Amino acid sequence: MAETSNPAGDRSPPAGRLSYFKEVDVDGTSDHDNVKQARPQRRVRFRSKSDIFEASDSDTGSASSGEDHVKIGVWVAADLPITATKANTATQNSIYKRWSRVFPLTVVLVVLLTLLHMSPVVGKAGTVAIGVEGGVIRAPRQDGVLVEADLEKRDNSPTTVCTRWAHQSALVNGTLYIYGGQATQQPSQSQNTWNNDFLTVDLTKTWNIGSPTISGLPQPSGPPAVSLGYLWNSLDSLFLYGGEYSSAPTETPTAPFSLWEYVISSSSWVQHNNPTTSSGTNSDPGGAAVQDVAEGAGITIPELGRGYYFGGHQDPYTTFGWAQWFPRVYIKSMIEFTFPGSTNTAISSMSSGQTAGSDGAWRNITQGGIQNSDGFPERADGVLVYVPGYGAQGILLGLAGGTNATFDQMNVIDVYDIASSTWYTQPTNGTSPSYRVDPCAVAFSAADGSSTNVYMYGGQDLIPAGQQVQYDDLWILTIPAFTWIKADTTGQSTPGARAGHTCNAWDAQMVVVGGYVGQNQSCDYPGIYVFDASELKWVNQFTTLTGGDTEDQQASQSKNATGLTGSYGYQVPAAVQSVIGGQATGGATVTTPVVAATSGPLATGKPIIYTVTASNGATVTETASPGSSGGGNGGTTGSSSNAKSGPNIAAIVAGVIAGLLFLICCYLGFCAYVYRRQLQLYKNHVAMSQRAAVAGPNEKTAFMFGRGSTENSSRPGKYSTDQSSGHSANRSSALNSSSHESGGVPPMPSLAPVGGNSTTNSSTDDLMIGTEPSFVGVLLNPRRSLRVINRD
Repeated sequence: MAETSNPAGDRSPPAGRLSYFKEVDVDGTSDHDNVKQARPQRRVRFRSKSDIFEASDSDTGSASSGEDHVKIGVWVAADLPITATKANTATQNSIYKRWSRVFPLTVVLVVLLTLLHMSPVVGKAGTVAIGVEGGVIRAPRQDGVLVEADLEKRDNSPTTVCTRWAHQSALVNGTLYIYGGQATQQPSQSQNTWNNDFLTVDLTKTWNIGSPTISGLPQPSGPPAVSLGYLWNSLDSLFLYGGEYSSAPTETPTAPFSLWEYVISSSSWVQHNNPTTSSGTNSDPGGAAVQDVAEGAGITIPELGRGYYFGGHQDPYTTFGWAQWFPRVYIKSMIEFTFPGSTNTAISSMSSGQTAGSDGAWRNITQGGIQNSDGFPERADGVLVYVPGYGAQGILLGLAGGTNATFDQMNVIDVYDIASSTWYTQPTNGTSPSYRVDPCAVAFSAADGSSTNVYMYGGQDLIPAGQQVQYDDLWILTIPAFTWIKADTTGQSTPGARAGHTCNAWDAQMVVVGGYVGQNQSCDYPGIYVFDASELKWVNQFTTLTGGDTEDQQASQSKNATGLTGSYGYQVPAAVQSVIGGQATGGATVTTPVVAATSGPLATGKPIIYTVTASNGATVTETASPGSSGGGNGGTTGSSSNAKSGPNIAAIVAGVIAGLLFLICCYLGFCAYVYRRQLQLYKNHVAMSQRAAVAGPNEKTAFMFGRGSTENSSRPGKYSTDQSSGHSANRSSALNSSSHESGGVPPMPSLAPVGGNSTTNSSTDDLMIGTEPSFVGVLLNPRRSLRVINRD
């Protein structure tokens, strides 16, 4: 890169270097436009055989007419006056004859030189035998961005390496993309490790970790060879942001930052030049040039159409124009990139629902909540994790990371509310992991959405300096309980401890790629590992699942903008269930942080709850959706497994059947009660009739009217006779006569309730005729039986 001129003794920072991030203890300006280049400035290489430069005035001459001359292999002479006279005709003929002899030899020399230049010996030696001078060959433009011209296919990226680390990765529709980073071909290699290799791993097929389905794509000729940046992705494109240039050998940025986009459908790279920030909520005023940063924490949220990059550092190996003598600066702001065609109301120019243009939209968030406080740390080498729900657009969690001197503890987590562009803090519960840098993390959602579980793996401790130690432990942070759980991998075939690796989630499995493994392990090939997130086990193969959608969401969350990508088939592990309750599909009983949140979305919002249905349509589990005050879409009920709103027919039918069965059971119980009462009354009347037949008329009269009563008593009992004493005497006489004649149980007289009318069809006839009541009779005519027991 061009060095900034600096007078002797002047140690002020260079100008023109104001970061689009909010820097710390940096002030001052310097002008890089006046820096004289040692050679023509390289602009872009588009897979051509030779380097292409843009000529400066010193190369073409100030007297040039302004027309761009392209001189490939030869120099184009300036316009020279030639006088056609008879005096020089002979001279011209002589020159022509001389050139006719020399021309064949010249052609042969040109061909030989060309072949020599294209040979591996000279073509890669750094000194170009046949140079290219003049204006830059410009590729066609599309929507104001520079599109890579298809001039030459570069070599495919190598798939076999000894070690690979500090690369960038993204996962789109079952294809894992890997870009750049550092790699070695042999254990002793310490130079030329930076690369722009471009690889894919197919996650739509099942493969063994010893032979993963990895393929090399053509090495791009435009995007730089960087490490520790981030690869954002929409559903159609990849976006390469940030990264650090090589330190062995030393390379520095030679031009201001450009965003490189890889269009998946056309397999082509697109360059977006000179991006600037936009004003918005809790962000800078806008108009600042976007610059490169490395070692930050990145995250892609395809559901929102945005990418984020938090923290990191700037130094001469990351940022164009940064003086070598100026110290590294750590960042505590966060850059947000809205993908082309996506909306973002937090940006002032898009607050009414407008979409981002073909270059996307940038926002530098510098003053959201605690971000402006002294207690909010600068950090690098951490991770960001997206959790749906709670706020209107979900939340981001900032984990791990640090600087050269301080490190971020994980007993208190930084939480970013996307909708309000504001940072909060949330204490955790349980034993927390030791501080570390360069881990990786992914998140899986329970089928019903009642919990989101963050898996963090590996990393390293940088203290003491020069004696860093890598980790191989795996931790789970379960949300919303905010409780740490250490996964027990004892006795498993675990990968070696590592840092600087990447993790991606697909089909309920965590795919780990690469990582720095220290000096104790010679090679780490092929360096791709798989962790079963449901069983908490390292496994020997990646197993593709059938039935998932293009975003690999849970079936209950399919095609839902709030569903978490990569969770298809995930089941909550038993170790997590024991802490938060519920079952494999969800149903967590701990629905708020164990250490209560005092503000922000975790205090006012709730998780998004979905209904989980089995393949036959029956409801497996359904947790009541808790209310949300100010939580946006938190607490809303998601879609069923077919992602369509509307009534659940199976649930309605099941409910109706259950209701009918309940009513039938209630009716049978009621009839059983009536039958038992009626049967008891019948037995009582039979017993009394038998005693009356044995005791004689006086006892029978006492039975009918109660002991101590007389025939003429007007005091009503439970049953009463007519008011005529003669009629009663006749009844007693008839009863006595019948009893003696038959010698059996005398029939009972017809009795009527007090004030009622006695009829020959009274319901009490069942008791008088000596017939025992039946349960079937009660079922068929419960009303009649009910009148009998009510009149007793």
